Amino acid sequence: MSSLFEIRTPADQTEGTRSQVLRWLKAIGERVAVNEPLVELETDKVTVEIPAPVSGVLRQILKGEGEEVAPGDLLGQIEPGAEGIAAQAHRAAPQAPATGGHAFSGDGSAALARDQLSPAVRRLLAEHALEVTEVAGSGQAGRITAEDVLKAVVARHDKRHRAAAPSPTPEVLPVARRVPHSHMRKRIAEHMIQSLLHTAPHVTSVFEADMAAVVAHRKRHQGEYAERGTALTLSAYFVAAAVDGIRAVPEANSRWSDDALEIYNTINIGVAAAIEGGGLIVPVLRAVEKCDLFEIARGLNDLVTRARAGELTPADLRGGTFTISNHGTSGSLLAAPIVINQPQSAILGIGKLERRAAVLDEAGIERIVVRPKCYVTLTIDHRVLDGHDANRFLRAFVARLESWRC
Repeated sequence: MSSLFEIRTPADQTEGTRSQVLRWLKAIGERVAVNEPLVELETDKVTVEIPAPVSGVLRQILKGEGEEVAPGDLLGQIEPGAEGIAAQAHRAAPQAPATGGHAFSGDGSAALARDQLSPAVRRLLAEHALEVTEVAGSGQAGRITAEDVLKAVVARHDKRHRAAAPSPTPEVLPVARRVPHSHMRKRIAEHMIQSLLHTAPHVTSVFEADMAAVVAHRKRHQGEYAERGTALTLSAYFVAAAVDGIRAVPEANSRWSDDALEIYNTINIGVAAAIEGGGLIVPVLRAVEKCDLFEIARGLNDLVTRARAGELTPADLRGGTFTISNHGTSGSLLAAPIVINQPQSAILGIGKLERRAAVLDEAGIERIVVRPKCYVTLTIDHRVLDGHDANRFLRAFVARLESWRC
């Protein structure tokens, strides 16, 4: 048999990024062509295809679907130049998992060492005081996944509850339509719970911004920007004004650690965007402090265009130091708290722009006028910032918007 070629996860992934095998596109024993998509990884809410390094036959799958992987991990092996023999036999025969699996011996008994489990599975087993033998594996070749452990926890809780409680009157529920969670939705849920309940105490401040100056400037210049090849959106103004807020309160652009606060010199702003299918991604616009309004508008336009086309890369979603959530685009007036995108220290929320009655004082005479306004919020990590810091940020942010010159 020829020497085997290795299939590995990309080694250039940022340290700390979590990935998992989404699906294998080929089965053991099937032929593959060089550069043909072979396996899909989900990393930071985008899907990355790993191509075959050579033509040949897929001989080993070492990381099954749902298993977590790190940069450089060995996923499988290809025998180059071999004929696609016994593909059906390979599919039918049980394959022993290399790592993280729940292997079964010939008599059906479980035989698995804890050091063979994935890190996530080991952590969950320890947290809930479960033994490997108490969990039924649903992964490839009986591998135990994180979902299997959580199901076992729920089943144990239900069993104890039934034993302790009297039999209740059966609850009649309406017919429901089950929609399985996507990998992205599970990852978002985990990230939000971790941020809000286990990491940062959240506090939110609310201001109102008069957008008349911005609306007038945009009306005057959007044609010019279109001629230069980009759209001038309100989001560009919010990004530019956020730079003023961060300059007033640099701690808003920071990261908490146990022994120090790391305040970044560069401002990399992530702009949260909902995508078709119910997911949420946060592509990052880098070094915003060096950009003028046109450069910000052009950068946002590029990110939005590629997001809608499904062409963002994992690098587009990493390295953010501050986040803006323009939830008003879908009609929301106010959202609080918006969950902080860890490990950042603050997130800015923008509500719906609408015309509101306002009282203006001109030379001591008050009159009611109609102005375009929106609510803006800053949710902070209270370990890093206090309420007066949030207010200083929002004062600088609103002042920039309200004083925009045509």
